Amino acid sequence: MAALAPPSASTRPGVTTSRALRGRSQGRSAPLDLVLIGAVAAIALLSLVMVYSSTHQRVDGDAYYFVKRQALFIALGMAVMVSVVLVDYRKLRDFSLLAYVAVVTVLLAVLSPLGSSARGSQAWFQLPSNFQLQPSELAKFGLIVALAGYIAAHRGELDARRVLLTMALAAAPLALVLQQPDLGTTMVLAMIAFGIFAVGGVSGRHLAVLALLACTGIYLVVSFGMLEDYQVDRLTAVVDPGADDAAAFNQEQSKIAIGTGRATGAGFLDGPQTQGGFVPEQHTDFIFTAVGEELGFGGAAGLLALLAVVMWRIWRTATIARDFFGMLVCVGVMAMFGFQIFENVGMTMGIMPVTGIPLPFLSYGGSATITAFACVGLVLNVALRRFE
Repeated sequence: MAALAPPSASTRPGVTTSRALRGRSQGRSAPLDLVLIGAVAAIALLSLVMVYSSTHQRVDGDAYYFVKRQALFIALGMAVMVSVVLVDYRKLRDFSLLAYVAVVTVLLAVLSPLGSSARGSQAWFQLPSNFQLQPSELAKFGLIVALAGYIAAHRGELDARRVLLTMALAAAPLALVLQQPDLGTTMVLAMIAFGIFAVGGVSGRHLAVLALLACTGIYLVVSFGMLEDYQVDRLTAVVDPGADDAAAFNQEQSKIAIGTGRATGAGFLDGPQTQGGFVPEQHTDFIFTAVGEELGFGGAAGLLALLAVVMWRIWRTATIARDFFGMLVCVGVMAMFGFQIFENVGMTMGIMPVTGIPLPFLSYGGSATITAFACVGLVLNVALRRFE
């Protein structure tokens, strides 16, 4: 991963203020990554449009019920993003242990009587006004900071003992989320850890062992009944659609909706699958189908292009980060978004199992939206302080 090597000595703390200012004046860095901010803002605006399209008939007397809530989530997410940008990310490195303890604590709390259960999973805290907080989403942010901080602090010292300790640190929150059970978020957390390990210096041999342990763990989880029956059916429906008609229904309706859109789309509010309510959970996990049906291939390609821009800018920030911790933070965010995008879009097209993973910035949901903006704030923070 030479492309992600830390900056040379000329851009490290010894750089003078005049040289830093010259670097900025020559266009090598900008105070804020406006391209990344613009791409995220465009996806968030599209989210409001598509959430309205897929939900305006669901609540009698208030066609904008879900739109207003999503707008609130986006506003809160932007406020959190700004707050994260204002705090020097290197201070977060100093509190990475605290971030880890906080992650484990809230995940333990949600499994206690303090948490609430819905649809077979105990994964939320019930809040006033029918709002819910999902700690496993917030754990993504905390795990990125915690693992990046630990590996950066022990750079060049990742022998077998430290690798095992690092894996154990990652395994604890994964096990707690799986206990809810929430296999989708567990997979996202695992990809975050794998991405940070791969770039952080963990050897290929240890990564192979980690991958083997992960596959074994998934097999044991499924075999010993830790997941609900409907969750197992979702995983197997992608390879055997005829095994369970109910489990395959979501994907079948999803593929019909996307196929209906063709090149130019059926038109806003004119998609028969979307307006007929045939795609379950369309405003959350399956919102990409609304884009594909009503905006067509062109609209879906435009959305994927915006998501690609987000990934590109995160990658770029990782390559220009002034320190190892900043680079690892960006890699963790990139691994999180990359896996979520691939899995979410893939499951709507029937090439990936249905795991309940939201599409970043587009799917309806408070905890997921706020966490996504917070992670973008981390990336903006790293880019902003490149010369400091």
